[in-house]
Amino acid sequence: MEHYHFSLQLFADAGTLVNATGSYVNAYDGSASSFSGRDSLSAEMKDFYDTELLENARVEQIYAQFAKRQTLPKNHRGTVEWRKWNTFEPASKLVEGVIPTGQKFGVSKLTGSVDQYGTYTAITDKLELRAYDDVILGATEEMGASAAETQEKLIRDALAVGTNVLYCDKITIANGTATAVTGQQGLIENATYVSHLTPEMVNRAVTILKKNRVPKIGGKYVAVIHPSVAEDLRNSDGWLEAHKYAAPEELFNGEIGELHGVRFIEDVFAPVLQGNDLASNSRSLKINKNGGYSGAITSVAFDGGTVADDALIGRIISINGKTAKVTDNTSSTITFASTDFGSISDDADIFPGEGAGEGVAAYATYFFGKDGFGIIDPEGGALEMIIHDKDEIGGPLNQFSTIGYKFETNGATILYPERILRCMSTSSYSGTDTAN
Repeated sequence: MEHYHFSLQLFADAGTLVNATGSYVNAYDGSASSFSGRDSLSAEMKDFYDTELLENARVEQIYAQFAKRQTLPKNHRGTVEWRKWNTFEPASKLVEGVIPTGQKFGVSKLTGSVDQYGTYTAITDKLELRAYDDVILGATEEMGASAAETQEKLIRDALAVGTNVLYCDKITIANGTATAVTGQQGLIENATYVSHLTPEMVNRAVTILKKNRVPKIGGKYVAVIHPSVAEDLRNSDGWLEAHKYAAPEELFNGEIGELHGVRFIEDVFAPVLQGNDLASNSRSLKINKNGGYSGAITSVAFDGGTVADDALIGRIISINGKTAKVTDNTSSTITFASTDFGSISDDADIFPGEGAGEGVAAYATYFFGKDGFGIIDPEGGALEMIIHDKDEIGGPLNQFSTIGYKFETNGATILYPERILRCMSTSSYSGTDTAN
């Protein structure tokens, strides 16, 4: 039998000391070592850091405030079920002496399953000893921010599959004329037009929710809005600051004000949609074909920027306000599924198509009614702070500690699509904001 010798220090990371039933176990070679019986991080310190992480995470959690929560007990597989009664049709006129046909009654069910997320960082003993500030505390605070951002984006992205969408009107800046928009590429932000979330659009969103008989949350609808969109809206007539209509204890986390019966919650993680530059040296590209193109086509020639072969595969491009998904590209051609962009002239612009028209950023403001979506609260799987001191995990020479967190979540499961309205707009910051 051959024997191999390794330096244990090469493996001095989080896997070298795993807590087992009777000892510490090295996850890489199976060797065991006795419990040390000491831990320089006292229980009180652990509780303190635990609280710090949870408080920092909670400050930035916005979407979860409006979810219908479903508990997942321990020792159950990671799936839960929401059930809702099917509605009845209105009654019909009765005919004397005739028994009417009864309606069917049933229940619909939706399911969600949890996944586990987590991350950690390692702090050397020297940094912990010599740093002026409390490194463990600083890492804990930043881990709380990381946890909040992760959870926010998981919920936000899960809600994006909803099909209940309202596009803000294209408004002519010179005279205020509003033109209806039917798709994201119709949203615009330039010297001539804007597609901002205006009080009129808020009123329209409320009307849609009311027509769908969406129940309110505490007597109001709520909307989660990006700060860039909120700035435009707060300059509007009729905006009411939060502190003018509610006591502090009544405010939602992040609430900034009310308009048309909607309480607005500001969230820096509210969706900003925008594609990256198409070229390494240019935001957009140009059509390169004498006479241009017309009718359905499957590729275009371009110039106006340096593009590597295959660099655009999977990207969305926009020409004449219509989009196509790139399946292949060279340094001078782009290929896609057959698409009719209309008449394309030579030197016409090719924009990134993931955001609003002309490649600028688009924003999603979510309007919510009661219980529009659900999230799972897994027993034993909630946000957990995990600290391992250097005496416990720091390798043969106690050279580092680790600080991290983990949690289980389903992101979000849409329960009532009509109770979640996604309102798409641009902002005065559309030219400078980037996707988040």
